[in-house]
Amino acid sequence: MAPFRTLASALLAAGLAALASAAPAAAQTKWNLASAYPADNFHTENLAQFAKDVEAASGGKLAVTLQPNAVLFKAPEIKRAVATGQVQAGEVLISIHENEDPIFGVDVVPFLATSYGASKKLWDASRPAVEKKLAAQGIKLLYAVPWPPQGLFSKNAVAKVEDLKGAKWRAYNAGTSRIGEAVGAQSVTVQQAELAQALATGVVNALITSSATGNDVKIWESIPYFYDIQAWLPKNVIFVNQAAFDALDKPTQEAVLKAAAAAETRGWKLSEEKTKAYMDILAAKGMTVAPPSPELKAGFEKIGGTLTEAWLAKAGPAGQEIIAAYKK
Repeated sequence: MAPFRTLASALLAAGLAALASAAPAAAQTKWNLASAYPADNFHTENLAQFAKDVEAASGGKLAVTLQPNAVLFKAPEIKRAVATGQVQAGEVLISIHENEDPIFGVDVVPFLATSYGASKKLWDASRPAVEKKLAAQGIKLLYAVPWPPQGLFSKNAVAKVEDLKGAKWRAYNAGTSRIGEAVGAQSVTVQQAELAQALATGVVNALITSSATGNDVKIWESIPYFYDIQAWLPKNVIFVNQAAFDALDKPTQEAVLKAAAAAETRGWKLSEEKTKAYMDILAAKGMTVAPPSPELKAGFEKIGGTLTEAWLAKAGPAGQEIIAAYKK
């Protein structure tokens, strides 16, 4: 009987060991994080580090798989996908939803916040309102990271805003559409995932975007001029489905929030560090990289003033409160 008992004990021990090793895998929660940007974009690299930090801080309880380059959803679809639970987490340029609510477009009001310090102050002033709006849609805000200051790219030299009349103008949100209208250009909405093709085929020959996006799409292959007008610093917002977040245990929730705070700090620093490097690449690729002429700057500032008043009229008391807090 002893050999039988020994065999039984060994089998029992092996079974318990197998169950123990399987327990962590069974208990692991898996999230997908949808992004519309290339894997080598600095926002995406920051997201990848965020995912690693979450898994490490949660002790493997939560695994976040990054899905870049709009493979799951196109940029305008990501927020709804997160709200409806089609995907657990997402990153989106929040201003593309300005038509839904003006609050989402405060960071792209032209020439309102044109430096990293001013942009951070504006984000601190507007975050509670953005957070509240997203919460009403079943979305939990985690953090935000800005793009480099927006510059003007053009196929033709531009000395004043009137030189943009008739240009094929790329818009990516309500604000850029309005600027296109103000300068007399022909606006066409193109998100980043389709921008390289739009440039190559001549659908777009003028646009306001960041030097980072210019590098992502190798804009020097189609566009020779870049003017550093520093119009605004739009932000990507990273968020999760509230129900998915609530389903996590408390330590795992804390791990997500801790990783998000670190990603926000890291992302702002990374964005600022990358700005000069991106502009240097544009110049190295043969582009004319220059500050705007006084006439061009004045023209855009005039447009900015008009659009700021229009934004405030639409945003109402909530917008007034944000601007008042920002200007304190």
